[in-house]
Amino acid sequence: MPDAGRRLRKPHPESRTGRVVASYGRRVLVEDEQRKRLNCQLKGRRLKAVCGDQVEWYPDSSNGVVTAIAARRNELRRPDSRGRVEILAANISQLVVVIAPTPPVDEFLADRYLAAARLMGADSLVVCNKSDLGSIDLAGEYRTVGYPVVSVSATTSESMESLATALTGHTSVLVGQSGVGKSSLSNALIPGLTVATQKLSTGTGEGKHTTSTAILHHLPDGGEIIDSPGVRDFAPPPTELKRVDFGFPEFDQPMRECRFNDCLHLKEPQCGVRAAVDRGEISARRYRSYRELLHLMRKLKETPGG
Repeated sequence: MPDAGRRLRKPHPESRTGRVVASYGRRVLVEDEQRKRLNCQLKGRRLKAVCGDQVEWYPDSSNGVVTAIAARRNELRRPDSRGRVEILAANISQLVVVIAPTPPVDEFLADRYLAAARLMGADSLVVCNKSDLGSIDLAGEYRTVGYPVVSVSATTSESMESLATALTGHTSVLVGQSGVGKSSLSNALIPGLTVATQKLSTGTGEGKHTTSTAILHHLPDGGEIIDSPGVRDFAPPPTELKRVDFGFPEFDQPMRECRFNDCLHLKEPQCGVRAAVDRGEISARRYRSYRELLHLMRKLKETPGG
């Protein structure tokens, strides 16, 4: 993972560590080890911090100054309107893919999120929201692959307990198609979320920017959620074609039987993955998602700025 920034000079005598819980360009909100939050400025133009970054900072006469950003475990990225990669957050440990009986599941999008999680080195969790409206056939398929699956309804506190448990110990991000209830889940998981965001807006002086920036929230039972409209609608950026198959864990064993090390599992002879699909060991639907994702990644690579 590329460094987000370099140390500018010798450590300040009052230097301490902290974590960025919100970023507004050259200004960031840093949380120290006692969870006290302080407005800070980034020192030097080369530093670019995002929510989730571990940083070194020191207090000055009014607020604080960030002098260095630690190497990131991973980055939550998406292509912007010009096709360039935009970093939304860093150091994510779990990507929570939310699906629901309504609207109908976009199966390819769900598979794409799950692939993105593995490719970025994060755990995956599938949440079947609106369980009071019915079950989702896709849930069984995901369990077969090995993904943890939790069924909940944001309207019943009892069902939310299992989700809260699955989030404990993680820095999670909720993603999914529009209308599946990501906002409802966030509000159910974080009591007073709207009030907390409003207080943050007042405290930082950023006003309307708090409705679009990524913000880290602590959960009552442990764990954290990084939340914002931009993060919830995260769209995975282009990936090298030869790495796409790594996003599908059920391919791991069969691909060892492929004749060619650079096999893309399309028309190559003696392909272990295609043979596993023919034997019914890999879902034909998941294999179609893989091919569609491969096609999409090739198309994005060919797009200027991709």
